[in-house]
Formats: sequence, structure tokens, C-alpha cells
Amino acid sequence: MNLRGRNKVSPEFSMSSMTDIVFLLLVFFLLTSPAITPDALDLILPKAKGKTSNKQNLSVSITKDLDYYVNKERVTENSIEGFINSELAGVEEPTIILRAEEGVPIENAVKIMDIANRNKYKIVLAVRPN
Repeated sequence: MNLRGRNKVSPEFSMSSMTDIVFLLLVFFLLTSPAITPDALDLILPKAKGKTSNKQNLSVSITKDLDYYVNKERVTENSIEGFINSELAGVEEPTIILRAEEGVPIENAVKIMDIANRNKYKIVLAVRPN
């Protein structure tokens, strides 16, 4: 008497479904990674140790060529205070992230800090992690 069944389960594992899932995850992360980076110019920031903050209302960037940008929009040095005030009008606890590129004279960064101080805005200096 033969008690063995006719249906045998194959112990092989098909990798095609696993590779499909890994490929879809790879595509998902490649497409969403640019959305994770902050809305800022590509500047070489000075190094420092410290804690980062994600709360941000406005980003002011100063390049080595002394060009001023407010949230990627180029602004002249003379009109920057009015532009900042119009952007932060009606914002509760306004915060400015100052991104001064390495090598920018301190006077230019202090000018933005002075604008923030006169208008009672909180200002944070952005740096590269050390």
C-alpha cells in the first residue's frame, strides 16, 4: 500500500516578486528624495557643531559674489528689508534662516541680522555639520 501523496510541494522560491518589490521601492525613494531637501541654494556653508531646527518661515542666502536670495528669489541689497517684511507679514513667530556662504564678509551677514533684530524676527545661522 502506497501512502505517499501525488501532489508534492516544491521548496523553490521565486525571486521575481521580491525583485519587483525592491525595484519599486528604489524608484519611490529616487523620486521622493529631491522633495526632502530644503528649498535653498547650493551653498558651501561654514562648519560648526550644534542643533538643527526644522521650523522655518523664510530663508535668506548670501553667495560669495554678494548676491542676496530670499527663498531662491534674487533680491537687491537695498530692497531686501522690504521684501523680508512683506514675506513675513502676518506670520506668527517669524523665523529667518540665514545661509551665508563660506567666505562672505561678516558685514553682509550682520546686515541681515540687524534687519531681523529691528523687526523682532528670530534668526538662525545655517551651518554644515562638523
